[in-house]
Amino acid sequence: MMVPHVPPEATRQAGDLRRLIQYHNHRYYLLDDPAIPDAEYDSLMRELAALEARYPGLISPDSPTQRVGAAPLSKFTPYRHALQMLSLENAADLAQMRAWYDRIEATGLALWCEPKIDGAAVELVYEKGVLVTASTRGDGWVGEDVTANIRTIRGLPLRLTPTQEGVTVPELLEVRGEVYMNKRDFALLNEQADERGEKIFANPRNAAAGSLRQLDPRMTAGRPLRILSHGLGRVEGMTPTSQREAIAQLGSLGLMTAMKWSRLCAGFEEVETHYTELESRRDELPFEIDGMVVKVDDLARQESLGLRSRSPRWAVAWKFPPREAETTLAEIRTQVGRTGALTPVGVVAAAAVGGVIITSVTLHNWEMIREKDLRVGDRVIVTRAGDVIPEIVRVVTEKRTGDPPVPEMPLECPVCASSVLVPEGEIIPRCPNISCPAQVKGRILHFASRGAIDIDHLGEKVVDQLVEKRLVSDPSDLYTLTQDQLEGLDRMANRSALNLLGSIDRSKKTTLPRLLHALGIRHVGEASAWALAAAFGDLDSIRTAGEEELMKVEDIGPAVAQSIRAFIDDAGNQRFLANLGRHLVIEPMPKAPPTGGPMSGMILVFTGELESMPRTEAKKLAESLGARVAASITKKVTHVVAGSGAGSKIEKARSMKLTILNEDQFLKMAAS
Repeated sequence: MMVPHVPPEATRQAGDLRRLIQYHNHRYYLLDDPAIPDAEYDSLMRELAALEARYPGLISPDSPTQRVGAAPLSKFTPYRHALQMLSLENAADLAQMRAWYDRIEATGLALWCEPKIDGAAVELVYEKGVLVTASTRGDGWVGEDVTANIRTIRGLPLRLTPTQEGVTVPELLEVRGEVYMNKRDFALLNEQADERGEKIFANPRNAAAGSLRQLDPRMTAGRPLRILSHGLGRVEGMTPTSQREAIAQLGSLGLMTAMKWSRLCAGFEEVETHYTELESRRDELPFEIDGMVVKVDDLARQESLGLRSRSPRWAVAWKFPPREAETTLAEIRTQVGRTGALTPVGVVAAAAVGGVIITSVTLHNWEMIREKDLRVGDRVIVTRAGDVIPEIVRVVTEKRTGDPPVPEMPLECPVCASSVLVPEGEIIPRCPNISCPAQVKGRILHFASRGAIDIDHLGEKVVDQLVEKRLVSDPSDLYTLTQDQLEGLDRMANRSALNLLGSIDRSKKTTLPRLLHALGIRHVGEASAWALAAAFGDLDSIRTAGEEELMKVEDIGPAVAQSIRAFIDDAGNQRFLANLGRHLVIEPMPKAPPTGGPMSGMILVFTGELESMPRTEAKKLAESLGARVAASITKKVTHVVAGSGAGSKIEKARSMKLTILNEDQFLKMAAS
């Protein structure tokens, strides 16, 4: 078919329309100051689309009409960043912020302070001004290619167009930024979802991250995503000398930045003042923030300060204190965990705390309920502990009406109706029925979790069906599932079934620490699993070890040793382990560390972040030199190695008069 000739007038008209549409995108999304009504904007888009339909030769990848032009993906492809995308060290309070400032010797340095947007980190790559690739951060080195989805963000220029005279477009520009949703857009999105009877999003960050990872770009295009640029990767043809100048240059190329909410500060007092001002104004900002990012402004000084393994030394995120809100405690439910523990969970009237909609809170145990004098119907103050876990701070007792009854600990398991037991010396009741469906589901989910065996695509809804249909009674049954069985589950199509089977198959090769953690032995967490694996080397040695031999391992006390032996001696668990043994290939570990090294006889605890190596590597180094590494501070510990951001362990070490080493002292000792 002949492609119609494109007359010069049509080319000129298309160019004018694109520039005009980009101008209005800039006004609407970046300046939050629209110059025309939505209907007039839509008319311009229709005019451009009609012109391109008449003359297909006009269509180019950077045209505003081509934002949703990609077919749905089967999966995201990996993308390797040319320069590592780093995360930030956190400062939780004034003392930690001051420690960072002193550590980098910031006196006399200008510091760039900008709001910390709670979004999804991305990298954009522009070549000759045209967007060619967009990716997620991933592990810092390898992310996912989300170019098709990023292109749907209307406020993002697909072609960089200088907004000021004298600005030139770089040959290569890698931009680091955050994809997010404005508060008002997020509220409208949830309101529309609620009207349709769909699940609402918990917070803007989850909504943005989930939208960014839709396999169908058309789904992403329907979400009100925005993007803010805050840093650079590789650059060719642009030479800023400071952080402030870099942000200004990104803005002059048509990219949105946080320039108008940021400030250049001359010293610690100015940083503190701006932090206080930003926190007081956070509700006025159009987007959610959870702190302030502080960066050394001079780029040459950034270069000289360098990087840690995962974060720059020249920047820190000073987090805001947790937010609070008042709501009503509507109900107290009992949750049954994988070990049979019955814990209370509070259902509260929906409350927004720091951009997150809270509908349930942890109540820990019935002792805590009595201590806080909680009653159903009470007005309560809720927060997010560590800005993550929703919990009740206190009861607003002056607003209590009547004399509601004191909540009582249940005498029966709410799932299987077994009589509950309270083990001696404990306060948490437990369901003794190991076949209780709630426990079975919990054990399977724990077994498949990322820190354990790591089986993707095995979510709670799938596990519920597997247990209810009696296809799985313990985690070993996962390895006998068939495609037909999986495709018989609700919302489990052919591709989903194959994805899950592939993940199960990949999990067959695992390590001993992962397996020990996955077994769900009471009191045995990740740290204890690593300690046991390092001490015994293989599963058979652990199975034959007595309690006294187990207690020789650091952090394994009488209660943990007794729990391990009780698990191994149980006839049902022996069958479970035998079944697992038919499917899993467990990589062995070397036994106890060598003796006679420069750290022989030492028991070390590592806390905080080291600059020269990840903490896991430092632990391996210490063990190779004869030391034992513990997870917590006890009277057996001889030395504590403290990196940046070390927390409460340091205070405990000081109170016990233990030897505290900084990173340099530890490395000198290792080299001796």
